[in-house]
Amino acid sequence: MAWTIPNQLTLARILAIPVFMYFLFAQGTVFKILALAIFALAALSDAVDGYLARSLKQVTPFGKFADPIADKILVAAALVSFVQLDELTATPVVVILAREFLVTGLRILAVAEGLAIPASPLGKAKTFSHIGLVLFILATRHFGLGPTGMTLKEVFLYLAVALAVISGGEYFWRARRLFGETSKPSQQG
Repeated sequence: MAWTIPNQLTLARILAIPVFMYFLFAQGTVFKILALAIFALAALSDAVDGYLARSLKQVTPFGKFADPIADKILVAAALVSFVQLDELTATPVVVILAREFLVTGLRILAVAEGLAIPASPLGKAKTFSHIGLVLFILATRHFGLGPTGMTLKEVFLYLAVALAVISGGEYFWRARRLFGETSKPSQQG
C-alpha cells in the first residue's frame, strides 16, 4: 500500500470508528460532543482524501478499495448504534444498509465483467443525506430541539431512505445490461 496522504486519511477514518462508537455510548455531555466532533471530522476527511487523491494524482488501488468501504462502515456503525440507543427503528436502517450491500455487490459484478459504475449525483446526494442524518441525530442528542427536533429527524430519515432506494434503483438501471445477458451452455461431446 502506498502511504499517500489520501490513504493515510482513509486509514485514520477507519481507525476513528471504534473511538467514535466508544464516545457515542459513553455517558456525559463531553462524550456526546466528542462523538459528534469525531464523526464530523471523519465525514469531512472523506471529501478531503478524495480531492487530494485526484489533485495530487495519488489515486491508488488501496484508496479505490478502502475509501468507499470506510465511508460505509462509518455510517453503518452510527446507524446501527442509533437503533441500540433507540434513536432509530431497525426497518429504515436495514433498508439503507441493504442498499449499500446491493450496490457494492453490483459494482463487484460490474468489475468482474470489465465494467465500471462510477458514482452518480444521486449516489452522492444519498451519501450527504446519510451523513446529514447522523450529524443531526448526534447534534440533537446533545443540544436537543424538542418537538421540532423530532420532526426534523423524521424528515432527515425519510430523505435518507428515499435517496437510498432511488439511487440504488438508478445504479441497477444503469447496470441493467449485466443482467440481460445469459451465457450459452457449453457443449460437451
